[in-house]
Amino acid sequence: MTKQKLVLIGNGMAGMRCIEEILIHSPDCFDITVFGSEPHVNYNRILLSTVLQGSTKLEDINIHSLAWYKENNITLFKGESVTHIDTKRKIITTDKNRETRYDKLIIATGSSPYMLPVKGSDKEGVLGFRTIEDCQEMIKISKQYKKAAVIGGGLLGLEAARGLLNLGMDVQVIHHSGFLMERQLDRAASAMLREELEKQGMSFLLNKHTDEIIGGNRAEGVRFNDSSKIAADLVVMATGVRPNVNLAKKSGIETNRAIIVNDYLETSIPDIYAVGECAEHRGMTYGLVAPLYEQGKVLARHLCQIKNDGYRGSVLSTQLKISGIDVYSVGEFKENQGAKAITISNMLDGIYKKVVFREGKIVGAVLFGDTSEAIKLSQMINEKKDLSQAEKVQLFPSQHGKENAVTSMPLTGIICNCNGVTKGAIIEAVQKNDLTTVDEIKNCTKASGSCGGCKPLVTDLLTYIQSDEFDEIIEQKTFCTCTHLSEDELVREMQQYQFETVQQVREILKFKDMKGCSLCEGGLHYYLDMMNPHYENNRHSLFTTENEQAVLLHDGTYAVVPQIHGGLTNVQELRNIANVAERYNISNIRLTSDQRIQLIGVKKEYLPLISEEIDRGLQQLYERTVKNVSVYIGKGTCICQYEPALALSNELDKQLEYVKTPCDIKISIASCSHIAENVTTSDIGLRRIDRGWEIYAGGSSAEARSGELFYVAETNEEAVEISCSLIQYYRETGNYLETVGSWIERVGIVHIREVLFEVDNREYLMKRLSSERSRAITYLL
Repeated sequence: MTKQKLVLIGNGMAGMRCIEEILIHSPDCFDITVFGSEPHVNYNRILLSTVLQGSTKLEDINIHSLAWYKENNITLFKGESVTHIDTKRKIITTDKNRETRYDKLIIATGSSPYMLPVKGSDKEGVLGFRTIEDCQEMIKISKQYKKAAVIGGGLLGLEAARGLLNLGMDVQVIHHSGFLMERQLDRAASAMLREELEKQGMSFLLNKHTDEIIGGNRAEGVRFNDSSKIAADLVVMATGVRPNVNLAKKSGIETNRAIIVNDYLETSIPDIYAVGECAEHRGMTYGLVAPLYEQGKVLARHLCQIKNDGYRGSVLSTQLKISGIDVYSVGEFKENQGAKAITISNMLDGIYKKVVFREGKIVGAVLFGDTSEAIKLSQMINEKKDLSQAEKVQLFPSQHGKENAVTSMPLTGIICNCNGVTKGAIIEAVQKNDLTTVDEIKNCTKASGSCGGCKPLVTDLLTYIQSDEFDEIIEQKTFCTCTHLSEDELVREMQQYQFETVQQVREILKFKDMKGCSLCEGGLHYYLDMMNPHYENNRHSLFTTENEQAVLLHDGTYAVVPQIHGGLTNVQELRNIANVAERYNISNIRLTSDQRIQLIGVKKEYLPLISEEIDRGLQQLYERTVKNVSVYIGKGTCICQYEPALALSNELDKQLEYVKTPCDIKISIASCSHIAENVTTSDIGLRRIDRGWEIYAGGSSAEARSGELFYVAETNEEAVEISCSLIQYYRETGNYLETVGSWIERVGIVHIREVLFEVDNREYLMKRLSSERSRAITYLL
């Protein structure tokens, strides 16, 4: 297959994250070329402030080495800018007169610092703070001069000012507003921040508007519009950024403040996409790492033709990266449009916390001095969780005896939002690779490797892991004794190589035992069946008939089960079964625990005849499948309707027959709310209530575990759709022999809800399930 030519304009963080994701999903799909205007490999621009502050070296902020580009067959042109896009001929031209053809084009040109249009802004010693060269120039100037002025009291300005202080300069921060970081903090938190920074040696000039940079060839000071002035040998402008859209605009691509894109990051021109700070999505532009990385992931999946919902926007959060100061802001922090807040202020300990609610849901928060609840609050905002009064009171535990935030966090809790790294992933990496430092964790998992805001939490987690109280062991198990690969590693390799036979898997992945064992025999067949729609499994199981309709018994006879969807039958079908049993001398007829009829003692030569003569045919007796749906009807004085439950069980049975799953699934249905048994302790349980059906997931009678309430469906049709799409998502993401409950615990019920609550996702999963069922039926015929 001929590779498509993919060209990326911009060697920055957002564009290259998209390339990373493409290499994961479809490494052989594209011939990739990258143009970067800076003379560097891809580096972490967000960490420039830590370089200036002295806590990081310049060489440590490189994300990819030249060797990485070469290893992944990526052509990189450093220090070369694209000057024109011929959208009709699909050719780009650079400032070195190079022409390159493309099939797909990604524009990731980022943004540039906004330089105030004041007199003297072109003097020597006036800088933005955006590139490695800016950082190097500041360090150079600090060795000769001592007075610095930073224009801008926002996040970037304060981080730059802290760095210049560390370089030994006297720093004054000039800000047009009456308080610092007004876009992220309220007045109370801002005042505490200012007081702390003043203790560190920073000084502030608030409500000041710059009129002129004074001096000769180089800057000597700043004059304001009230005629006052200050001396300054270095002036850093940190007054915001402007998206780089000139290239797109002159090429005929629709722009506003930035390049306008839809949910799949598509521009107004076919096959041209934009991602990162230069992209405008639903009227918003983003400059923080997490949203830009999310855009990159969405675009990569789209380019690789992987079904996804697209990018829906992000809840913004900010964490100040200044040594010794903990500041965090997320979502809406102002009390407007009916919003109200819970506020805790402890001036003695320098702690301030504010959580903003609207209609019972958290919509924003500001934390100063103690940011340990930051991740919990951020997740609650993303989940749009309704909180009871008691939960609101418990949002902030008392400082006295409060446990470290990471100890109570579940393994699925996100530590690093930028890269989506969970607590469990970090623990697994530490245990598997014997990691002992935060830098080793960063190199292995990428946690704290982007904005750096989660570094304190990663540090706390590592300290916890190394402490005596730590007892959260994540075992590293191989898939079976025939291979050195874990199940996740095995699945990744199978997806990459797209194997067609079990023997291919064993040979190419160097299994220790080429004959295999019972575990890998079934598991490899299962995964090949899931990954390859054309795979025909030469089934090896306990069942001896070609289409798995009978099971061999110890005396040489067989047992069969007539197909009875939902356990609902009638007199005519029962008479038919009785006649068949009498005709072929079947004396033993059993009622099974899942409400079906089993004929025992069938001779082998009669099997084809019985299969033809039973009205609905015989049930397929697969291993690892959705077992017959069991229905429980009211008892005693209960007079609730039972017909909806029977109809629902009948439809679920029809939708799910012939479908194989990672592990057996038991579905139970209760006809009314008076019945509790078996519903919450089944893999999936449905209970009739006044407004529809409660759907529970993840229960287990064997482990005495109750399932969680997953969804409330208003109609039978909705209940079928939710249940079936849940099972299909489990089929596609569950591990072999992993129960529904274990899968939910591993993946997280919040994530599963996020997937299934989207109508488009459910439609996609239902189509996949229908296709799999049709394929199974075709195979049997």
